[in-house]
Amino acid sequence: MHGHGDKILILDFGSQTTQLIARRIREQRVYCEIHPFDVDDERIRAFEPKGFILSGGPTGVYVQDAPNCSDLVFDLGVPVLGICYGQQLMVQRLGGKVQAAEHREYGRAKLEIIDEGRIFAGLRHEPGDVWMSHGDRVEKLPEGFQVLATSSNSPFAAVADPERACYGVQFHPEVAHTFHGEEILANFVLDICACKPGWTMASFVDHSVKAIQKQVGDERVICGLSGGVDSSVVAALLHRAIGKQLHCIFVDNGLLRLGERESVEEVFGRHFGMDLLVVEARDRFLQALDGVAEPERKRKIIGETFIRIFEEEAKRMKGVRFLAQGTLYPDVIESVNVRGPSAVIKSHHNVGGLPERMDLVLVEPLRELFKDEVRVLGEALGLPADVVGRQPFPGPGLGIRVIGPVCFDRLEVLRKADFIFQEELKSSGCLEQTWQAFTVLLPVRSVGVMGDERTYDETAVIRAVTSVDGMTADWARLPAEVLATVSNRIINEVPGINRVLYDISSKPPATIEWE
Repeated sequence: MHGHGDKILILDFGSQTTQLIARRIREQRVYCEIHPFDVDDERIRAFEPKGFILSGGPTGVYVQDAPNCSDLVFDLGVPVLGICYGQQLMVQRLGGKVQAAEHREYGRAKLEIIDEGRIFAGLRHEPGDVWMSHGDRVEKLPEGFQVLATSSNSPFAAVADPERACYGVQFHPEVAHTFHGEEILANFVLDICACKPGWTMASFVDHSVKAIQKQVGDERVICGLSGGVDSSVVAALLHRAIGKQLHCIFVDNGLLRLGERESVEEVFGRHFGMDLLVVEARDRFLQALDGVAEPERKRKIIGETFIRIFEEEAKRMKGVRFLAQGTLYPDVIESVNVRGPSAVIKSHHNVGGLPERMDLVLVEPLRELFKDEVRVLGEALGLPADVVGRQPFPGPGLGIRVIGPVCFDRLEVLRKADFIFQEELKSSGCLEQTWQAFTVLLPVRSVGVMGDERTYDETAVIRAVTSVDGMTADWARLPAEVLATVSNRIINEVPGINRVLYDISSKPPATIEWE
């Protein structure tokens, strides 16, 4: 863990915006990590934080069994910033009083800064909106504390004890709606904690390369390449660290998009010169999927077949001890339950769900990064823009975009139609504005006319959505002329499709994928 320079430790009390705090601090080029509120003293000391941030949380500090933190947080002598619940906990722990408020304050509030107190440096004369969300309030401040800011409903919207470098705010500086939230966090991290902004992708690469070399020694590592962003970046990073000790396995399951296999062979085999094994497994997947229409069963069959093939190939490679995976930081955090530290990584990761009996030790070099940081890392490692900027693609591939039974012919039809859609989105400049765009093939036939002939062919649905994180999504307002061109080209160039629909459902209630 060492080698990141100055570090901030964030203790998570269950707020939904804790991850945002970490993102904002990393934007200041300072390394930080999120740990459960009850992390033990040994871990805290080993981390050597230059400052603590206590996150918000859903409970009240006076509730029985309310989440608490170690005394060390206040005894280490480094600055502490409490946000919402974190502020109340700090006040209560240091001898003040907190109680339930008559009015819940939720949403925007006007902040009046009375005293800059370092944390509001440069912001005093700009009253602004902040994002509040709390049902409790501070009634009495501990000895040595003073009020820095108030809001209409909160006489203690921001407080501080400059001697002890303890700061508390009753609003969320990490959310986008908060006025100057970034500057407030930057003042805390860069000025009050005196962190040097040294955490860059270049420093991350150096740190990771050393860590990988140390973990792996002269052993060999296998990596399942899917062509997606995470597995591609893992492969590039490992290749830089251990070169020929890395063996990549790419399984062609016949459910890939047009040209996908060739592009993986081109980038990783030829351009990087990696040891890349391409397993030709189309027939095996199609046989396993024969006649299966139910989406969940398709997913299961595709996942299990993949794992079996991967296992067989891994066993053939004698003396491999390590398996590389693209686990990202949000997966690590999500799997650590705030109510008790239980680290269960979600099973669907990349190769995910690989059987225990493989006896391989995991190498997870991206487990400290957020998705957008992974893309920046990919660029730093020299991956081409179309790999780094690649849209999310489901593990089961086109297997879940062909609705109903999957067969070679329907996959070919979908591949061609999707290729046209992608091509037109690129050339019209619309691709950059979408989070995900793809084509679905429906087993719904309808009558059409081609020339003088009547046709009775299938229906293609095109879907394009905008989103920030995939949690919610809205359908993309693509220009009518782009939709028209896509529709004309698909119907004219792809035999088997005579109708094209555009999906205008949002998530929720719909999902992004159809299955």
